Amino acid sequence: MHYYRYSNAEVSCWYKYLLFSYNIVFWLAGVAFLAAGLWAWSEKGVLSDLTKVTGLHGLDPVVLVLVVGIVMFTLGFAGCVGALRENICLLKFFCGAIMFIFLLELAVAVLAFLFQDWVRDRVKEFFENNIKSYRDDIDLQNLIDSLQKVNHCCGAQGPDDWDFNIYFNCSSESKSREKCGVPFSCCIPDPAQKVVNTQCGYDVRKKSKNEWDDQIFVKGCILALEAWLPRNIYIVAGVFIAISLLQIFGIFLARTLISDIEAVKAGNAF
Repeated sequence: MHYYRYSNAEVSCWYKYLLFSYNIVFWLAGVAFLAAGLWAWSEKGVLSDLTKVTGLHGLDPVVLVLVVGIVMFTLGFAGCVGALRENICLLKFFCGAIMFIFLLELAVAVLAFLFQDWVRDRVKEFFENNIKSYRDDIDLQNLIDSLQKVNHCCGAQGPDDWDFNIYFNCSSESKSREKCGVPFSCCIPDPAQKVVNTQCGYDVRKKSKNEWDDQIFVKGCILALEAWLPRNIYIVAGVFIAISLLQIFGIFLARTLISDIEAVKAGNAF
């Protein structure tokens, strides 16, 4: 009697658990982002009054953290369960979503390169809107302060952009102590001072513009970012390539696992 061994299609354990490991990182990161975002909202009292979200005219950084958290949590969950349960629907959802995000990133990068003037105008408009809401949200305030301190800049195109904010506006009707000033993050730091002087920008724009150079940064943040990009183009390109390769790897794992599952189901059908 002769025995014949038939090669049956099977799901690769390597791809299955590699995809699971790949997605568990996404899922855990999504949980961390969601937890951080909800904690920040609870500290600001947003969870008890959701109208505070729509009341802010600028960007609430917490919203961005929550959106990233929801996307990562959803994709990580779909990928993990899809891989473990060998569920084609969840795997196709994960694969399609990653592909969509990858193509969206590519399209944004190409359009930003082709329409630089339009992008510059939108960035200027975005920055000015956030300047208006500077004192309305502590997270937005910290974000702008960090941006100005790190890039040694002030305002979108210069210190006078702080006239968009009612507290720093030079209007004679303003009764704010910060009138015609700038935030402390615009001030040139004094190495001798160990304690941050949060009042260093008071009344600075009442002085002649020739005197500003000794006290505050006069370059706008848009110009500072435009100068920063060419100097760090290799770092930016490296990060973009690394993220793209991770996304392509995830798509490859999902597509391979889907093919294995479909092959097994097709073999069982006969």
